[in-house]
Amino acid sequence: MRIADFHQSLADLGAKPCHIGRVSRAWLRGLPLDTGTKYRPTEDYLPLSVRTGLPALSAQIEGLARIASEHPAADGSSRLLVELADGQMVESVLLPRDGLCVSTQVGCAVGCVFCQTGKSGLLRQVGSAEIVAQVALARRLRAVKKVVFMGMGEPAHNLDNVLEAIDLLGREGNIGHKNLVFSTVGDPRVFERLPQQLVKPALALSLHSTRADLRQQLLPRAPRIDPEDLMEQGEAYARSTGYPIQYQWTLLRGINDTQEEMDGILRLFKGKFAVLNLIPYNSLESDEFQRPDGERIVYMTRYLHSRGVLTKVRNSAGQDIDGGCGQLRARAVQVVDASRLRRRGAKAGD
Repeated sequence: MRIADFHQSLADLGAKPCHIGRVSRAWLRGLPLDTGTKYRPTEDYLPLSVRTGLPALSAQIEGLARIASEHPAADGSSRLLVELADGQMVESVLLPRDGLCVSTQVGCAVGCVFCQTGKSGLLRQVGSAEIVAQVALARRLRAVKKVVFMGMGEPAHNLDNVLEAIDLLGREGNIGHKNLVFSTVGDPRVFERLPQQLVKPALALSLHSTRADLRQQLLPRAPRIDPEDLMEQGEAYARSTGYPIQYQWTLLRGINDTQEEMDGILRLFKGKFAVLNLIPYNSLESDEFQRPDGERIVYMTRYLHSRGVLTKVRNSAGQDIDGGCGQLRARAVQVVDASRLRRRGAKAGD
């Protein structure tokens, strides 16, 4: 379902733009659609036809997404396994300091070699209303003042739905434009479309290496853009919006934590309006990739920061619950598949 469909349903009930705005704001706050204000109850504002039709529309909206399970972590984050209307599952993450990470696809087609989500491939797009529904669900649990589109999926591959969700959240959702963060591997369409939007989100670009050949190995189906060119396009967007680009760098021991990479970062970031987010890989003992030792992470941060690159360490939320992006969904799918096999076995034995 798209947000435009939701708005059209309201219009079909007789709602005018002012009524649609009222109902939309209630939804975005995680409240019932017929919620009034302190000074004006619903019955004094919404037309009778809209009030009569809201219960059915509310049921449809409630069916878009539900929290299947919640997994709190010691760092103050909480990973939410969200079930969509068709039974597919995505993940949302409540972050410390009133942030929320949402999913834009079920699965992902980019296939980053260190990402659990990419192993399943792309199963389907998440509609704009389903994206917003993740925010509404989260706001029932705690305040959300920042939304990052960094969960399951590549937002650029679902661009229309993501931009529609960003527009509504920025206009009606009480979220500052720079607190809406669009994360991408660097699809050229992003640099064409984002500058044209009324709500211009902040931009996070997945870099992971200063070497074009290594970046292609780590992100095998990402657009073939050299790191230098990617950063030039990012710089243009940063200067036009007035807030810096966040460059994401998943730290992999022995692969992109080398002195060569650090020197490459100094070269590429010189004079750029940018922040480098080092994200130590959320690894399990059996994983092919591992996170660097703590001492190495501290050394890299100090080395880069002392030489003029604004560098922050962003630990993946939920490390103590093995809740890296896609891990909860993968475990849930395994449970479902095992249950189906047991049922088939029982039927075969009848």
